[in-house]
Amino acid sequence: MKLLLDECIDRKFARELLGYEVKTVPQMGWTGVKNGQLLALAEAEFDVFITVDRNLSFQQNLPQFGIAVIVLQAPSNRLSDLKPLASEVLAIITTVAKGQATVVGA
Repeated sequence: MKLLLDECIDRKFARELLGYEVKTVPQMGWTGVKNGQLLALAEAEFDVFITVDRNLSFQQNLPQFGIAVIVLQAPSNRLSDLKPLASEVLAIITTVAKGQATVVGA
């Protein structure tokens, strides 16, 4: 399973997702790409997109994309705030559905 971390998530968060192939938006050369286009690019290469953008599911028609979305809800997007959510992400990652957003945390 291949995971893509949004550019607003510290790349070190990938270390918390052991057992999965994890890339970041900057590693893919997609920095600055807007959400709709980003999801279209991501669905071709990834299974799950992980973001902290709580508005994504309201701004985009997620069912049209063949990628699952996990939205991390934490006090900030600092690594120290996101790390505690990693275990919950790992627990649900195999059950998230493509075309839907699943919220983790808070």
